[in-house]
Amino acid sequence: MSYTAIVDYGVGNLKSVSNALTYVGVDNRITGEAGELERANAILLPGVGAFPDAIQKLRQTGLDQSILHMGRKKPVLGICLGMQLLFDRGEEGKDCTGLGVISGSVRCMETPYKLPHIGWNALSFPQPSPLFLGLEEGAWVYFVHSFSGRADDPSQVIATTDYGMEVVAAVQNGNFFGTQFHPEKSGEVGLQILKNFGAMNP
Repeated sequence: MSYTAIVDYGVGNLKSVSNALTYVGVDNRITGEAGELERANAILLPGVGAFPDAIQKLRQTGLDQSILHMGRKKPVLGICLGMQLLFDRGEEGKDCTGLGVISGSVRCMETPYKLPHIGWNALSFPQPSPLFLGLEEGAWVYFVHSFSGRADDPSQVIATTDYGMEVVAAVQNGNFFGTQFHPEKSGEVGLQILKNFGAMNP
């Protein structure tokens, strides 16, 4: 049976992501078991909260290695904090290492606007990605964050937005994808993104 595994590691709004995937016809399971990740056709890494706590929980369970291993052959999508964990390191509270899939670091946003950044913003697509098939420049999505990724490699940035600074809104490296925004809270645009991700399942 083909399904997407939603990683349960104690942080993240798992049910809303699961409901959104189900709505667009993507079978899914919420799991914290490495074996389930291995059997899945794709992996979704959600996340809400602080970078240090989240990466510690992933490492304590060994799910960090499962995600990295599976990502060599299956699509992986990190959402919000889940995207941030894909970076080399995070500087929220203390400096700590991430999963090392995306080159760069996650730091507090340097913007004259109010933090956290909460609300709808338009996307720009500096380069094409299968994650955004069917979407037009300026598509609106929903953000909730105070920290954002600074990518060392521009080729890994597949979407940006403006919030008094250029914000890395989405990244890709091989089978690894990440969105700083919440597709499950982004209406029809977000559902299209989740549908596109589901279509990548091998």
